[in-house]
Amino acid sequence: MKNAVLKTFVPGALALLLALPTAVQAEEAATKPNVVILATGGTIAGAGASAANSATYTAAKVGIDKLIAGVPELSQLANVRGEQVMQIASESITNDNLLQLGRRVAELADSKDVDGIVITHGTDTLEETAYFLNLVEKTDKPIVVVGSMRPGTAMSADGMLNLYNAVAVAGSKDARGKGVLVTMNDEIQSGRDVSKSINIKTEAFKSPWGPLGMVVEGKSYWFRLPAKRHTMDSEFDIKDIKSLPNVGIAYSYGNVDDTAYKALAQSGAKAIIHAGTGNGSVSSRVVPALQALRKDGVQIIRSSHVNNGGFVLRNAEQPDDKNDWVVAHDLNPQKARILAMVALTKTQDSKELQRIFWEY
Repeated sequence: MKNAVLKTFVPGALALLLALPTAVQAEEAATKPNVVILATGGTIAGAGASAANSATYTAAKVGIDKLIAGVPELSQLANVRGEQVMQIASESITNDNLLQLGRRVAELADSKDVDGIVITHGTDTLEETAYFLNLVEKTDKPIVVVGSMRPGTAMSADGMLNLYNAVAVAGSKDARGKGVLVTMNDEIQSGRDVSKSINIKTEAFKSPWGPLGMVVEGKSYWFRLPAKRHTMDSEFDIKDIKSLPNVGIAYSYGNVDDTAYKALAQSGAKAIIHAGTGNGSVSSRVVPALQALRKDGVQIIRSSHVNNGGFVLRNAEQPDDKNDWVVAHDLNPQKARILAMVALTKTQDSKELQRIFWEY
């Protein structure tokens, strides 16, 4: 009789014991944030010929599934899943690509089962994409853009830790409402402020106003908040933007002439970002052409190509009120182009454009 009871009990007990790990895993998964990684390509998905190749390699080679599998520690931070939105080097990203990515981010942000979004991106135009999303995504959920300066095949590759930190921040409740973020080299940067300052060092991404915080072993530490309008507080919404207007950048230098400005206008540019020296200064050889282009309806926006902190003051160097020009405030030329494109979907009025440049 005892043997019969034992035979009946043991299989049931064994089944219960075998089920316990599954139940524990399910409970742990339920307490973790859900983070989606959208992959676009870039160096973080690149591969070199050997481990010694850290600066020469082919970008956009590794798919999102392999990227995630290469960092198994991500599962300790969040329930992670990935999507391959595109697979290109970031210097080839177009306005249509920006819109495609922005719409997918918005769809995910609207999902109740998504707590945060990470975007892997090439570093050449990472700052532009981050600022674009910062302007048009109507959510307070963390959106983190991340890349790497070395391919995963290189010695001392930085992509694994950058991605780990990005998922940690995207899954963190205290990252909500801080706008689109960039995690590179252990720092948390504002997508509005940050720019690529060098192309062969892992500390390439810097802001003239400093990082928002740091990530240390998966934990975020915050030191300041972004002051400019973004995401939920923005007047722009990716769901309302069907296309982006043509905006060009003309670079100023000694002995510059007006050739580039006229060519941009002839190609259909609705606005031209003047990447000026110093305080967005405009050469006397160029002023007449810019005045004429403005009278023809082209918006002229004065920016500065000063590294790490060009700051353009209105009516300094040039009479902006008289010329009906706009100044880019502290935005570098490439970020000024992003804001101009987005702003021009709402208004063609230069005074409204100037308000937008002050506020964003």
